[in-house]
Amino acid sequence: MRIKRGVNAVKKRRKILKSAKGYFGAKSKLYRTAREQVMKSGQYSYIGRKQKKRDFRALWITRINAGCHANGISYSRFIAGLKKANIALNRKVLADLAVREPEAFANLVETAKKA
Repeated sequence: MRIKRGVNAVKKRRKILKSAKGYFGAKSKLYRTAREQVMKSGQYSYIGRKQKKRDFRALWITRINAGCHANGISYSRFIAGLKKANIALNRKVLADLAVREPEAFANLVETAKKA
């Protein structure tokens, strides 16, 4: 008995066109261009997940640096001082403190200066 795979082919195409919804022009209407764009979009999103981590780290460092300069110390001296004082706070938390609680951040800066 032969196997007819019409149903599977339609399912496959429907899945691709569904994930291409919202794309501009032919990229959301025609199967071949939609498939190409879905593949490329997958690559972009994979790269984007890696870039997001870099972008956030850069943002946190910028915020910490601004807080440090407001308290009269450089970023690198501040981080080195925290390491010497055995204060293990990550940059995400430090950036949050620098923005939301400047007094607590100033205390950390003083601790880093002493160390």
